Formats: sequence, structure tokens, C-alpha cells
Amino acid sequence: MVAILANAAPAKKSRRFALLMAARDSEYVLKKYGGYRNVFVAAFGDAGSGETWDLYRAVDGELPAQEDLEKYDGFVISGSPNDAYADDEWILRLCRLIRDLHAQRKRVLGVCFGHQVICRALGGRVAKSSTGWDIGIREVAVADMSLPRQCKFLEALRDQLPPRAKITEVHQDEVWEVPAGAEVLASSAKTGVEVFRVGEHLLGIQGHPEYTNDILISLVDRLLGAGSISVSFADAVKKQLAATGPDREFWLKLCKSFLKADECY
Repeated sequence: MVAILANAAPAKKSRRFALLMAARDSEYVLKKYGGYRNVFVAAFGDAGSGETWDLYRAVDGELPAQEDLEKYDGFVISGSPNDAYADDEWILRLCRLIRDLHAQRKRVLGVCFGHQVICRALGGRVAKSSTGWDIGIREVAVADMSLPRQCKFLEALRDQLPPRAKITEVHQDEVWEVPAGAEVLASSAKTGVEVFRVGEHLLGIQGHPEYTNDILISLVDRLLGAGSISVSFADAVKKQLAATGPDREFWLKLCKSFLKADECY
């Protein structure tokens, strides 16, 4: 476990978050960013806030101990090349941890694989997409936020929620059925569940709010080299990226509002 401590700000109690990495650092991300932990902290952290981000390599079986859960204000589960519905021991342990965090009403944000494994852990259904890979910039429809909700992280963004928003996607699995009690917050023409929440404390996002375009391009090159996608597919993604990009500011605001909202109603 590695801790990252921002510059201290004594005005208020500093928050502590746990990043549960479900993927290993790629050569590109390690060289340019020093690892995915720095990508997530840059995206979701607030410099100068005194926040601490602890890194757990879930893919290697490293998870916070039960007695340490209480000290965290929130948890983030990363993407992964692994299937969320697989029965690898580390995935089963992660599912058990998610259920424990849900019972304690701890805030958990899952992106891509993280989104899917939260769904699986709570009884939803995850499977391969019937339409294959979704890679590139995808426009999603955001649910009508004028509906009455007791949800502080959405209320904080009520005037900033667009009807549609573009997000970076790299996946071939998807949520087919959300867990009981979940609410779908966004969908797209390709993926029915782009964003869902369970109460105030669980949020799943199929896309990658944390990704920059260069990270996506490096992943496209890796998938091409591995024979997972064709040359024409890779070229089409790169052409799209040259013409457009995600609404990254909106997605980062959403994630930060969720992770750092006050206590639930």
C-alpha cells in the first residue's frame, strides 16, 4: 500500500481515500505519469486540500483490512482488462469487500471494470456486449435530474448537468441488469447502463473520466498489437480523437461531488 499526501490545509479535517487498482501499470503510463495512481489522484484529488490517497493493488490481492475501512471517506475501483464476472480469487475477494462497504454505507466509485464489479457484487448482471468493443468518445444521455431526489452529490450539480455528455470508453463487457434498488443515471445508443447509483454511496461509471486522450491512444495501440482490434478500427478511433474529445470537466466534477459530498440524507 502506497500513500500520497497532498499539501496540508489545516482549515478543515482532511479526507482519506483508497484507490483499489484492478489493473497493472502499463509501460506508457508508468513512464509518462509514474503509474495509474498519479492519473487518478490528478483527476479526482484536490491539490493543497490535505487529502491522502492510499493505493491498494487489488489485482495482486492487496485490499484494505476490515479494521482499516472506517478511516476512509471513500473508495475508487479502477478499470481492468479482466472480466468482472470471472471467478478469480482476487475478484471474489473484491466483491466481498464491496458488499461490506455497501453495508457500512461507505462511498464507492467504480469506473469501467469497477462499475461492473460493483454491479456484480450486489446481485446485478454483467456480460459481454452483444455489439463488441466500444472504444473512443461516446455521447451518453443523462437522466432527467429535475425528478425529486434526496441525493446531495446530484443536487450540488443540478445546474451543471447537461442532457448529454461525451465520455472516453474502452470496454467490451457491460452491465446488463443493475442491482435491486439501483437507479440508472445515464445511457447511450450502445450501452444501456452507462452510469448507475445505489443510494448516495455507490456510483458506477462505465466510461473513464480519468483518462486523457494520450492514455486512450496508448491503449488502442496495445490492443492493436495484441490483435484484439483491427487496423481500420484503431485508425477510426484515432481519427475520432483528432476531431473531438470527452466532456472531461463535467465528469471530473461529478466524481468529485460524489466522493466529497457531505453525509447522506
